[in-house]
Amino acid sequence: MQHTAADPATCAALSTALAEPLTGTAAVARGWLCLEQRGPWGHNALVQSHLDPELGRALDARAAEHGVRVQLIRQPGRHADVPGDTTRRVLLANTAPGTGWLRERTTTDPAELLDLDFARIAAGHHDGWGRPVADPVLLICTNGRRDRCCALLGRELITDLTGRHDGTIWETSHTGGHRFAPAAVLLPSGYTYGRLTAPAVEAILSAAAAGKVALEHCRGRSTWERAGQAAELAVREHLGEHLADALRITGSTADRVDVTHQDGRSWQVTVRVRELDPPRPNSCGKAAVRPTATEAVAITDRSTPNRPPRSASSA
Repeated sequence: MQHTAADPATCAALSTALAEPLTGTAAVARGWLCLEQRGPWGHNALVQSHLDPELGRALDARAAEHGVRVQLIRQPGRHADVPGDTTRRVLLANTAPGTGWLRERTTTDPAELLDLDFARIAAGHHDGWGRPVADPVLLICTNGRRDRCCALLGRELITDLTGRHDGTIWETSHTGGHRFAPAAVLLPSGYTYGRLTAPAVEAILSAAAAGKVALEHCRGRSTWERAGQAAELAVREHLGEHLADALRITGSTADRVDVTHQDGRSWQVTVRVRELDPPRPNSCGKAAVRPTATEAVAITDRSTPNRPPRSASSA
């Protein structure tokens, strides 16, 4: 059965209609390696594209071992993989607040990326690789073979942005969460977004250029585990804090997350994971399941002794 993105049976339409929370749904990665690969992408783009599948598999395995995520990227527009056009751009990022970075270089031999020290990248060291990128980059998922919603909604968003932000916006392979399409990741911060519109993208890029984070449509910072993502966003809402690198996750247990501000203030956030009803597919064509939502339910100010917890919903 064929569906369009506007069809209420698609995973993105169902997620939106059921008001599935965005918070705490970002892919977890302290580092991102993005390799330009023109031409078509299959369901698993790293091994189903014009990139050597053995290379894609090896890069993914080595990077994932250290919490670095590998993406294929391509410029918006026509995707012909022209024979002989072998120069590719490579983006490399670390997302840690305060010390994160985004760098780039070109390569004619993607196999050289296997020599990267992914442990050092995850720890925040670029060791002089490439050159710094001055402006933030937004990766919008258009991996249609992975999910129809990403192809239709992601490309529709990119079409709406045509002529703006050239070189700043890239198409990318699967980033996680097709049901939140159009979905995107902002580098170098790692903040991840869902259900995007062209005005939202403008706000995100404008805020990022000023060292801030736009909270509307935000799913979380990929630097943190899901509980940390939810906790950090809850404290931001509580404070009205938009400086991108103002907050850090400094500790966590199964249901408690410690959030610290760069000025020394700190909070303990109580989080819970709950199943959502009714069941729905988390990707088009899959069986219905109950997704989980990671939510902050209380914020305790640890900067002031004996202050009672505050409900996150009233923050």
